Amino acid sequence: MHQALYRKYRPSVFSDVYGQEHITSILQHEAKNNSVSHAYLFSGSRGTGKTTCAKILAKSVNCLNLKDGNPCGECENCRAIDLGTTTDVLEMDAATNTGVDYIRDLRDNVLYTPSILKKRVYIIDEAHMLSDSAFNALLKTIEEPPEHVLFIFATTEQHKIPATIISRCQRFEFRRISMDSLVKRLLFIADKEGIDLTEEGAAIIAKTAQGGMRDAISLMELCAGAHTKITPEHVNAILGTSSYEKMATVAKSIVSKDYKSLFETINEVVASSKDILVFFADLTSFYRDMMVVKSFGNANYLELPESEIRLLSDAASLFNMATLIYHASLLDNAYLNMMRNPTQKRLMAEITLMKMCDPKLSDSSDALISRISALEDKLTLISKGALPSYTEPVENTEVVKEEPTQEIEKPQEHKAPSKPKAYEEIFGWDEVSVKIGEKSPMLSSFVSKSIARYCEADNKYYIQADNEISAKMLTDNKQALFDAMLLSEISINSPSQIDIFSKKKQDTKKSGLEEF
Repeated sequence: MHQALYRKYRPSVFSDVYGQEHITSILQHEAKNNSVSHAYLFSGSRGTGKTTCAKILAKSVNCLNLKDGNPCGECENCRAIDLGTTTDVLEMDAATNTGVDYIRDLRDNVLYTPSILKKRVYIIDEAHMLSDSAFNALLKTIEEPPEHVLFIFATTEQHKIPATIISRCQRFEFRRISMDSLVKRLLFIADKEGIDLTEEGAAIIAKTAQGGMRDAISLMELCAGAHTKITPEHVNAILGTSSYEKMATVAKSIVSKDYKSLFETINEVVASSKDILVFFADLTSFYRDMMVVKSFGNANYLELPESEIRLLSDAASLFNMATLIYHASLLDNAYLNMMRNPTQKRLMAEITLMKMCDPKLSDSSDALISRISALEDKLTLISKGALPSYTEPVENTEVVKEEPTQEIEKPQEHKAPSKPKAYEEIFGWDEVSVKIGEKSPMLSSFVSKSIARYCEADNKYYIQADNEISAKMLTDNKQALFDAMLLSEISINSPSQIDIFSKKKQDTKKSGLEEF
């Protein structure tokens, strides 16, 4: 008979529980030293190990051959609990038995000593579903239970548990399991079961599980049903989620106002097995990640693979923070409206994407802030002469002599200046890194690691990049660097005033830039 993988690989000892070492170490120590409390409250999101730890604790207090606080799993008491043949470990679902009558019966039964085991253990799952009268009936029993009784409450909504119950229990809060722990466990189970699971596919499953081990294992088993290699593409197809590459394409289509591409994307979602609600949830999550990158430029916080970090950084460089916040609010409102009126999902999705393309289509305060933010940057650049100001066209019937075309400026080599003189530190260089980071977080890191000096003799700004690659990237994006310097109130008139070179000892010695 087939057994679900999350049940087959459920931990049997504390040391096998992933991601909850701050709890299992204490429970193991208490079991080892025979100092187990009379009542516990385990709280946390689903699939994080609450019921698993409750069952392990039930075996630990009844084990005949305890091994360093862990149940042996071999004695008759451990086997009886594993097989569910003993009546001394009672696991009840409070969602089904919410009434006070059931609790009164339980309260009366605790007076009887265990029939086989050392302790009678009551595991009450979804404890927040008990009624107020049921909780009141338990108060005195939980406060002073018989020596042979142990209560373990498990809940996903601790705030619904009365304070009078919480104060009588030893409380543990289970954390969401990290992506690294989830990926390691999935790869371990896949290897044991002969499932061809790639590390990238495991990462997407772990991310979708949102910190729940049970959900992650169940999703992997679902994806393994086709008996093919579990790749990111396969996972997205099975779970109906959208890849980061798809989300980055949508973001770029919004920036370029490519309505055709956006409408084709919605049509593709509708025609496939995916739900527009899931698509919008993925897009909202992508915008959240872009805001994280935009805020402090550290994508490692998001626990994403390198390929997705690059896609995310490139997409984030196309927006300013005000626009990201405006788009996120549009997505959030659309998601809520779709849930209230599911028959109009497609219409709401298309209208929302159109509003994201053009803030003028919305009169909300967020849209106005987004437009004002873009205008402020443009006005600043115009005032500095970086952008041409708009003038009305004047009709002229005279033949205008065509000016000779100027030669295209050749890209500068990454060499140090040949005749350096006196150099001054540029005030506000940190601000340049912030300003250029609003357009490109990647360039921001190059700027922050560079050294900048100004030479009054030849009216140039010399930028010493950290390495040759950084020098190449800054040279290729000299216009963006020039704009950022203008926005940082640095007095500069043209990108030609910027001279970029790499940090090489031979370059600095040759040019006389030892002070760099």
